[in-house]
Amino acid sequence: MEATFKTTLKTALVASVLTLSSWAYAGVSPMTIAGATTVNAAEAKQLWEEGAVFLDSRKTTDWEAGHIPEAVHLDRKNPAVYNTDALNDLAAKDEPVVSYCNGERCLRSSKTADDLVKHGFKKVYYFRDGFPAWTDAGYPIE
Repeated sequence: MEATFKTTLKTALVASVLTLSSWAYAGVSPMTIAGATTVNAAEAKQLWEEGAVFLDSRKTTDWEAGHIPEAVHLDRKNPAVYNTDALNDLAAKDEPVVSYCNGERCLRSSKTADDLVKHGFKKVYYFRDGFPAWTDAGYPIE
């Protein structure tokens, strides 16, 4: 009886650890987005210098604390501003658009890049490392 209890307890513990590990991993943004090009900070800076549209999908308080100059702010979790019309008004479908948020633990930019691809944008760039990498590189912010 005691051996069965220990086995059941071990099984429950292992299942709990696996569940927690899966939950924690789910908060990491994907490395790539189908139909988009993943870029690092230097590549993002080059796109910025070339006039690409930068889309910041972070919450308003993050945006107000600092953002990439000339970026467009569309808080992904605010349906009043983040919608199909807003995405379609960003740029022509053949212009480059860079999606960013707060780095690899922020899923907003990956989901936004995916939305852009699904809405027919042809030059979607996914800046996975986002605003933290931009500031760490010493690039300009507003």
